[in-house]
Amino acid sequence: MDQSLLAQLRNDPELQRTAAAAIRDDGDRAPMTLRRAGIEPDLAAAALTLADLRRKAETKFGDRAEDLYFTRPGLEQATRWVVAERRAARFAGQVSGVLDLCCGIGTDALAFANAGLEVKAIDADAETAAIARANADAMGLAVEVEVGDALETPLNGAVFADPARRGGGTRAFNPAEYSPPLDLLLDRLADIRYAAIKLGPGIKHAWIPDGAEAEWVSVDRDVVEACLWLGEAAQVRRRASVCRQGEWHELSGSGANRAEVGEMAAYLYEPDGAVIRAGLVAELAQDLGAHTAHETIAYLYSDTLQESTFARAWKVEEVWPLHPKKLRALLSDRGIGSLTIKQRGTGIDPAQLRKQLKLKGPNTATLVATRVGDDHVAILCDETAFSH
Repeated sequence: MDQSLLAQLRNDPELQRTAAAAIRDDGDRAPMTLRRAGIEPDLAAAALTLADLRRKAETKFGDRAEDLYFTRPGLEQATRWVVAERRAARFAGQVSGVLDLCCGIGTDALAFANAGLEVKAIDADAETAAIARANADAMGLAVEVEVGDALETPLNGAVFADPARRGGGTRAFNPAEYSPPLDLLLDRLADIRYAAIKLGPGIKHAWIPDGAEAEWVSVDRDVVEACLWLGEAAQVRRRASVCRQGEWHELSGSGANRAEVGEMAAYLYEPDGAVIRAGLVAELAQDLGAHTAHETIAYLYSDTLQESTFARAWKVEEVWPLHPKKLRALLSDRGIGSLTIKQRGTGIDPAQLRKQLKLKGPNTATLVATRVGDDHVAILCDETAFSH
């Protein structure tokens, strides 16, 4: 957002309310509503964009969203508030201040300040830095925001970095293409006493330096980020942090263990995505008294049902060969017209399989396509009550 337009919006709360009401009440006619009110086109567009982004930001920020300022790429990369708040608490337990590199629109900087830390935030883009300042002011928090290069800014004893993973409208999946590149950032932070780097959840384990803690985070079954903890901040090798309905649960381990391989059993467990990405399926299997049916597939099986925050569970009803024509007849016989299809290790396309099955009937079920040993199978199952 242009800094002059941001300044006009900040100085005109009434315009912000008018734009929000127009989005809510007039939908696609909202631009006409503001033009009729005599608002200049550029300012009207900025106000409507802000109102739209604030609505979308509610999933990450709750009620705070209505007072904050956003850009589209800034909102996409912004840390969810519940995650930023938890990370800030971890910093606040060990340090009194933090340097926030690549601060973006300032979510983590706000959480750090809200936790009582002295915060200096840096971003390479002047307009983005202006958004971060506006957000600090909106929340009444003391955050010093400057424009600068994350690879040139003088460092202190505690650093957090969130390198940009978007540029030119595309998402960067290769950490070497982050801005700044992850390898250069790791070199810069190698001697920092207490540091953390937020990453995309698809980060490969090969990027994790020796001695670092790699944490994957999920919120209500959505894996939202990974975080590398460096220096004294590293506590374990791998951690899966799972938030369910506002409560946090953690599973940790080496990430190097493998679960025992066994036969099909009465219950099928699907580990949370954070557990799978952290390589902690074996640790979860031990907690559940479960095993895999194939060494490379993360589904777990057990003859006993145990509730777990880290996995969903299904009661295995029937097991069939994975042949679409046979499945179509079997599902038709059972009157299954609504089917959730899940797959791991088979290479099938669930959408294509659904077309082949030609489902009809009043009943619902879940079909899991996977491998048991060398066999490709389809498991008809029913999700247990505690998994919903």
